[in-house]
Amino acid sequence: MATLMPSLSDSRISRLLVEERRQLRRNLGGHLLFWVALTGIIAYAGVFDFSRYDDLPRTLSALLHDCWPPDFTRWPHWLRPLLETLAMSLAGTALAVLAALPLSAVTARRLGPTWLSLPVRLVLNTARAIPALVWGIVFVAAVGFGSLPGTLALACHSTGMLGKFFAEILEHADPAPGHALASLGVGPLGILRFGMLPQCLPRLLDVTLYRAEHNVREATTVGIVGAGGIGLEIVTAFHLFNYREALALLIVLLILVTTFDQIGNWLRVRLLGAQQV
Repeated sequence: MATLMPSLSDSRISRLLVEERRQLRRNLGGHLLFWVALTGIIAYAGVFDFSRYDDLPRTLSALLHDCWPPDFTRWPHWLRPLLETLAMSLAGTALAVLAALPLSAVTARRLGPTWLSLPVRLVLNTARAIPALVWGIVFVAAVGFGSLPGTLALACHSTGMLGKFFAEILEHADPAPGHALASLGVGPLGILRFGMLPQCLPRLLDVTLYRAEHNVREATTVGIVGAGGIGLEIVTAFHLFNYREALALLIVLLILVTTFDQIGNWLRVRLLGAQQV
């Protein structure tokens, strides 16, 4: 028996070493496949077509020369588009939150019934799969020009995004408070209101603030298709080859986005107790 123990131990170690080498080969093969696929994707996108970069420095230099110095002479005319951009982003975010919260509760596991969660999940997937720019084109055709189609476009796309994030947050909530309320006869709405939302509220607010900051930038994009805001002013300046004014508008947009980001950070600190970076 004493002579058998070392052989059994050596056999077990040998099997472990063989399995370790096999796992290492699988990992190396997986990494190699990933990098080959990534390189192929980058090549397919034309990144390695270096002949197309020949005129890049000269073209960018000429464009920067035409843009400089920025022209701020029409700045009083930009105040209304700036307000429209802010209104679109905030109103679109607010409408999205009002729509996404109940929809996410339906699609979250352990909360909504399967027969209802599947079609609602499909609606949310569709809403976020269509870019906000395309939503803007649709609503411009439907309701005309102005800030209204921009607001509706941001609301639709943000509903899809926030609905997904809200559902994931609710799914990761501790189920124990909900089980305790259910044992007392509390219905699904009561469980959501008193068992889920209190522990998820900080993360829900955090995601909402990030989405509001994102929508400030997105409001500029939908403005390009005629949905109002500062984006329409920027694309008009480029179409008229007024590059100096376009650069000035981009600087104003940068200031607006930076300011809104700082306000979002301040709100995050005040409401969520986050640490300032």
